Amino acid sequence: MNIKTYMTDLGMQARKAGRAISRAETSQKNQALLIIAEKIEQNANQLIAENSKDLAAGKANGLDAAMLDRLAITPKSIKAMVDGLKEVAALPDPVGEISDLKFRPSGIQVGQMRVPLGVIGIIYESRPNVTVDAAALCLKSGNACILRGGSESIHSNQAIAACITQGLTEAGLPAEAVQVIATADRAAVGELITMSQYVDVIVPRGGKSLIERISKEATIPVIKHLDGICHVYIDDDADLDKAVTIAMNAKTQRYGVCNAMETLLVAESVAAEVLPLLADKYGEKGVELRGCPKTCSLIPSSIRATEEDWRTEYLAPVLAIKIINGLDEAIEHINQYGSLHTDAIVTENYSKARRFLREVDSSSVMVNASTRFADGFEYGLGAEIGISTDKLHARGPVGLTGLTSLKFIVLGDGHIRQ
Repeated sequence: MNIKTYMTDLGMQARKAGRAISRAETSQKNQALLIIAEKIEQNANQLIAENSKDLAAGKANGLDAAMLDRLAITPKSIKAMVDGLKEVAALPDPVGEISDLKFRPSGIQVGQMRVPLGVIGIIYESRPNVTVDAAALCLKSGNACILRGGSESIHSNQAIAACITQGLTEAGLPAEAVQVIATADRAAVGELITMSQYVDVIVPRGGKSLIERISKEATIPVIKHLDGICHVYIDDDADLDKAVTIAMNAKTQRYGVCNAMETLLVAESVAAEVLPLLADKYGEKGVELRGCPKTCSLIPSSIRATEEDWRTEYLAPVLAIKIINGLDEAIEHINQYGSLHTDAIVTENYSKARRFLREVDSSSVMVNASTRFADGFEYGLGAEIGISTDKLHARGPVGLTGLTSLKFIVLGDGHIRQ
């Protein structure tokens, strides 16, 4: 296979299909999503059979248990795919929405219309369900997409792609609106991220090394986040029962996710009361604690934290803890060491909560809630295509609106500029 020719063909087809999808009616896009859901249900056994090939290859290649778990397609994950498609179909269609339409002194009306981005390239690892989520969000938001899953899930992704193609075709939409790259050759990624004449934006989903590579080599705008160094700050005015519950959930509900807490900040005035209690609970969960000197004096079993610990996304049962003077130091620490992902304060003080919301420079900032809520589904976006810590265009969980942009529209009645 000539990779350059193959990818150019995909790009040309995507650009053409993107124009058709951008003008498709909401009812037609929803019909396609619901038919895809039906096809996935009807072909569940085929999907599991193809996935078994990937699992067998993954075991032979030494993939760890966590990676194999993310790779597996089960009846439960098939139901989640189907439910996700139905949820996206039920969401309002942002395309064509007009906002801020106002008369100007000249007599013209000026407003903004929400429009698709065009063609979206999505590069991801392991999880086959991302194929469905990405296709659904791109389709509903009027975009064509080129999807490149990990080589470890190629059989699973091609089986899912067949269901998507059937759904698009039966709904009268171009099958090329969703194209799943059919080769595991890494050169395909290099082509995809530099095809600026065909692709409008790249979304990488995966480990830090993948996202760093894409960000460095792409000649197309990238929606991304590198790290999830998330904090919970337990304030002087916290309800400590809430604080314990939130701090436990934020760290231990799932470890290997980008919205899990990696650093716990505790106000010195409440540290002696809350930290020993938390240490016992973390101990029961097998969480290794790495603390500042004051933390180590309160929790003898903790390990002395290094400067690097404040900058580390563990994605594991490891937690850094720092005792601080108060809100000012908490905000300063988060803005210095955080990754602009998700940070939370636990406090009953309204003024402090407002300051934290205003001054912490992250894509999601929370009051009295676990960082684990930083998720497109939990935010009511349906599925999400990823989380962006960038400041331009999309920020935070990227759902339908994040896959569109605004253009200005002007309405006149023969008006001319004097």
